[in-house]
Amino acid sequence: MKNMTIEELKQGNESFRQTKFNDYKNDFDTLVQKGQTPNVLFIGCSDSRVVPDLILDSKPGDLFIVRNVGNFVPPFKADQDFHGNAAAIEYAVSVLNVEHIVVCGHSHCGACRSLYMDLKDDISLIHTKKWLQLGEKAKNYVLNNFGSTITEEEKYRLTEKNSVVFQLENLLTYPKVSEKIQNKQLNIHGWYYKIEDGSIEYYNFETKEFE
Repeated sequence: MKNMTIEELKQGNESFRQTKFNDYKNDFDTLVQKGQTPNVLFIGCSDSRVVPDLILDSKPGDLFIVRNVGNFVPPFKADQDFHGNAAAIEYAVSVLNVEHIVVCGHSHCGACRSLYMDLKDDISLIHTKKWLQLGEKAKNYVLNNFGSTITEEEKYRLTEKNSVVFQLENLLTYPKVSEKIQNKQLNIHGWYYKIEDGSIEYYNFETKEFE
């Protein structure tokens, strides 16, 4: 599969305007006039192989999407620093009033694999190394509970899935998220997308398994 050039992206926009845009013309008109009212906040990975609108067959206006390295959720922190992911979560919950939050992990995740790598300690990766700390709980859980009884690939798959669970826990540290869940105004979901076959497994909070 060849990499796209900037020129091809420009041509892609021209093609979109001439074809697919017209398929959603009425939707865009409504979204411009009345604003967006998505019902779902989708937190996914920046991985180029994971495209929310494609894998869910959603339309413009359906999803409020946050994508980052590893589909991580930083815990709530009440300070005056810049928090892009936290701001998006707050906006979705407190302004857009979404009723569902989906944290979607995926197979063959580079971020989860990087947890087991010795990344170089220099300025070029300073933010990446800090960000990956959000996956440490999942890594430690897998190592402490499975150790050397599993293969390398099984270790990565388990880390990917358990990371989703720990990110859901981080979501609960947001005051408005916790409040709305208690008031039955909001539901949170853990999903695991398998790149190899396009399927999605969901986390069952009762059995604590992906099904």
